[in-house]
Amino acid sequence: MQGRAAGSQRRCIATGEVRDRSRLLRFVVGPGGELVPDVAARLPGRGLWMTPQRDILERAIARRLFARAARQSVAAPPGLADLTEALLVQRCLEMIGLARRAGLAVGGFEKVHGAVQTGTVGLLLLALDGAEGGRRKVGALASGLRVAIVLTATEMGSIFDREHVVNIAIRSGRLCDRLVALAEKIAGFRPGAVVDPRMGRAPGRDRHGKMVVLDRDEQRK
Repeated sequence: MQGRAAGSQRRCIATGEVRDRSRLLRFVVGPGGELVPDVAARLPGRGLWMTPQRDILERAIARRLFARAARQSVAAPPGLADLTEALLVQRCLEMIGLARRAGLAVGGFEKVHGAVQTGTVGLLLLALDGAEGGRRKVGALASGLRVAIVLTATEMGSIFDREHVVNIAIRSGRLCDRLVALAEKIAGFRPGAVVDPRMGRAPGRDRHGKMVVLDRDEQRK
């Protein structure tokens, strides 16, 4: 048991922080010495683990920390942070699509509302570019649920073969937990994205327009 627990921990090459590998990003060095994001953590080769934040990744590239950790010359492709974000989003969409096909995800207010009423929902996904009123309406259902705002309405719509979808409910379970971890990684790269694991809270904006998560008392103001 202790061996398996220890094996799930990795150290960020930039911050030195040790975290569960599911909360870190894995990179590998390709055959030509190029740095490759491994968002599914499945590519062969030695893993180089990184805290999933755009500024930390860019700092690691500037300081050549990947080369130091790999003990070899490493070439970071231009726009690596943007590429990493795109791959994370793609992976997230694929996983939600899998959840939909397995009957574990529904989209649209009425279906989301019905799913929440069953008490089986573990995560609400709200569109980054969704209307504030609609976000608050769905957020009012979120007491006791985790909320993630990391994808656009168009991206979410593509999962359900629609032009736009602004809210999705994911049933509790292992896939849901994996989606939460993935959403947190996207939030580290995508401006305005946020994931709130706390209970009884809902998304909104502060007086400066920045995305925050409001307490239930604050929602009434």
